[in-house]
Amino acid sequence: MNRDRLLRWFPFLAWPRPDRALLVNEASAGITVALMVIPQGVAYAALAGMPLITGIYAALFPALIAVLFSSSARLSVGPTALTSLLVGASLAPLAVPGSREWVALAVWLTLLSGLMQLLLGVVRFGWLLRLVNSPVLMGFTQGAAVLITLSQLPALLGFTGRSYAQLLDGPPPDYLAIAFGLGGMAMLWIGKRMAPRFPTTMALVAVSAALSFAVGYALKGGAVIGALPSGLPSFYWPGGLGATELGTLLLPAFLITLVSFLETASSAKVDNARAGKLWNENQDLIGQGLGKIASGLSGSFPTSSSFSRSAITLYAGAKTQWSTLFSVVVVAASLLWAMPLLFHVPQAVLASVVVTATLGLMKPRSFVALWRISRIEAAIALGTFALTIATAPSIYWGVLGGLLAALAHYMYRHLHPRIVEVGLHADGSLRDRHLWHLPPLAPSLYALRMDAELDFASASTLEHAITAALAERPGLTDVCLFAHPINRVDLTGAEVFGNIRRLLESQGVRLHLSGLKLPAQQVLERAGLLKPGALFFSYRTDAEALAALRATAEVSPEPALAGS
Repeated sequence: MNRDRLLRWFPFLAWPRPDRALLVNEASAGITVALMVIPQGVAYAALAGMPLITGIYAALFPALIAVLFSSSARLSVGPTALTSLLVGASLAPLAVPGSREWVALAVWLTLLSGLMQLLLGVVRFGWLLRLVNSPVLMGFTQGAAVLITLSQLPALLGFTGRSYAQLLDGPPPDYLAIAFGLGGMAMLWIGKRMAPRFPTTMALVAVSAALSFAVGYALKGGAVIGALPSGLPSFYWPGGLGATELGTLLLPAFLITLVSFLETASSAKVDNARAGKLWNENQDLIGQGLGKIASGLSGSFPTSSSFSRSAITLYAGAKTQWSTLFSVVVVAASLLWAMPLLFHVPQAVLASVVVTATLGLMKPRSFVALWRISRIEAAIALGTFALTIATAPSIYWGVLGGLLAALAHYMYRHLHPRIVEVGLHADGSLRDRHLWHLPPLAPSLYALRMDAELDFASASTLEHAITAALAERPGLTDVCLFAHPINRVDLTGAEVFGNIRRLLESQGVRLHLSGLKLPAQQVLERAGLLKPGALFFSYRTDAEALAALRATAEVSPEPALAGS
């Protein structure tokens, strides 16, 4: 096995050998991230409907395995708000949150998603997940952020256990919970802006636990985290999975795979750009997939790369993967010895952690900005946003609906390619003569350009344009296709090109073909459609075509051709 192949399967072998200065720097960054991920893990476990301790499990072995087998050096892998919400939303119709059945299904969801990512990475199919474009992701992310925020309001505002409709009928809200929740949000907001490298989340947890203990909040019936088991996670197997359950979980598992990949992409592109490297998306899929499998076998829920924690890793000065190892050590030490310290932390504080994180995902101005650029894509984003909220808890329909709308828009554009009649601009370039109010190149010449591939989607539109020109211009003697934008021709395109050539020859009209690229040219040559003929002419450049057309179609002399 050569070195390149060895490093592909075991990328940790290429880690830099650390010295004392590097280890001190990486330890500082790793500890900072660990102090952030521990309280976040507990909060996100509650969001996923899982036992709270599993949120910390998700920051241990999954983070270790992912960093060993990923290509991106400074990604913080662990629980995230979006994947946690997807778990809770996907399993809500199937089991009771926190029950043994719920945990088993969540683990299967984690394993299935991990296997999908691993398989996609191994066969180098990372490109497949790029089908979700930015408008769909933006609409889904913001819709999910609204749902996450709404789900946390009962704990944040002190009416845990009651629906919104029951607020006026029950006892008054827990004002201490409101103080803890809103105070926690204020502290996190100030910390993010004043000291982004400081572990504000862990400081909030420590302060709130101390205050809760001092006022006897738990003894007064306040909602606190309570007792969490100490010790490292043990191996967990969820048991068998029936065919019906498997069919139910496949779609949510694929959506978690998709969202996780997009979360990873947003962090990995920044990390690799700062390191001056190209992003190896397939290797990161392998690492993330193995991380999810490790999470499932630890009895936890799906993990992903956290953009906020990865940003903290960069802010803290991390340079290599060693920072993640220090973070894992701190998480392991916390599981062994620090769990009793979390007993008195109010659940309202956990809600404040989740809400503060998700409020950062809400960016209404992005819809306005997108509307200015493309109203169709803005409509797709808004539709995805609305569908995500409307279909809750089955929020994956939001992404699927947005994906179908985006693909339909993509196909519509390819089925209706831009075909323009060109004229010579004053600068010597060929441009849309109707848009620029240019005269035709010659009275008896139809000169056109198609800005698309000549394939099954666009070929019939080209044939229709030429047929319409023949019908509308009885005196037409020449047709020139400026083919420089055409970089691919498929079988349907070749057949249609042959039909066009035969149609023009049958009416005694000369066909001129200019600037055809080599890949397209080879396809038409193999089909025997570029053979010389009395009524067919081919030119390498548009300048050559214009020179020839001046002689045959009486094109007026113009400035030298600048481009097309």
